[in-house]
Amino acid sequence: MAISIKKPLEIEKLRVSNSYVAQTLNHLRTYVRAGMSLAHINQMGEEFIASLDARPAFKGLYGFPAGVCTSLNEVIIHGIPSDTVVQEGDILGLDIGVERDGWYGDAAITLAIGKISDDDQKLIDCSYDALMHAISVIKPGMRFKELSLELENFIHDRGFVPLKGFCGHGIGRKPHEEPEIPNYLDGKNAKQGPKIKNGMVFCIEPMICQKSGIATIDDVDKWSVRSEDGLRGSHYEHTVAVIGNKAEILSVE
Repeated sequence: MAISIKKPLEIEKLRVSNSYVAQTLNHLRTYVRAGMSLAHINQMGEEFIASLDARPAFKGLYGFPAGVCTSLNEVIIHGIPSDTVVQEGDILGLDIGVERDGWYGDAAITLAIGKISDDDQKLIDCSYDALMHAISVIKPGMRFKELSLELENFIHDRGFVPLKGFCGHGIGRKPHEEPEIPNYLDGKNAKQGPKIKNGMVFCIEPMICQKSGIATIDDVDKWSVRSEDGLRGSHYEHTVAVIGNKAEILSVE
């Protein structure tokens, strides 16, 4: 497994791309309302990215048709924008990638549309809090498997389960690089595998299910990922760089 170590100048390039991701997500957070279609929300995101003189990195990636993953309610990740209109009480995951000058940024949020149920708020809080917990414990010498176990334990402690088969990842001149970072321990031994080092840049993205972590992929669009339990899920993501023996969030304004 070849996990690249980024030079300080390269991390600054990644900081720019990731700041554009954060700006786009914050723009959508401000303007998305009940009554908007998922296609309109995607258009807003793509146009905002273009206004930054950057490129929506997901559009065309592996054949994905849009710049914004719009994952509504039971769709946990990889939702395709459509004419579906968001309603009061929905929860909407927005996952965005940006490429600028050959460097990639990536982050995701889950939005409450108007007033949502307490249970849905707990679901959203779990993904966000798991993300921030994971970032807080990162240090050089820690194994990535230990980080995955931290995520899994945090999610289980909140009464939820992680989505299986999908993961966080390295990022740089490609949108997905080594390593893969599941939100659960893959195998039985967390004390094996590659260690985190200063200069590494990667995405952490808790994907939360309610009862079952077994994923299903939509038979029609071939992209939308749900849990086999058919219940709502949530997703948050940041890109972080390990600098000065701790993780620094790059995907912020």
